[in-house]
Amino acid sequence: MFYGCKSLHSIDFSSFSTINATNMGFMFSFCESLQSIDLSSFNTINVNNIISMFSICECLESLDLSSFDTINVKDMSAMFYGCRSLKSLNLSSFNTAKVNSMERMFGGCQSLE
Repeated sequence: MFYGCKSLHSIDFSSFSTINATNMGFMFSFCESLQSIDLSSFNTINVNNIISMFSICECLESLDLSSFDTINVKDMSAMFYGCRSLKSLNLSSFNTAKVNSMERMFGGCQSLE
């Protein structure tokens, strides 16, 4: 959806409906300038694929995904791959019971604390 939006710095999703979304793979991949994003309004109950969702978001420093319901997600591969500035990540609500792959999920996240 926003794949390759290299100049995107921020975006407001407060009135964005994701209730019927099943695939969020590559949604923000290569958004190299993305600095902040609030996804607290996202409904992810039906999502089964979040592969590379934030890969190569090189300027993203923190991300709170505590509102994500990942009960139906099967693939989280490379979800944060190449997020070299990512320091803080809240995945406290993640349910990985059905996940088949987390390959390279945090590859290249050299600043992650």
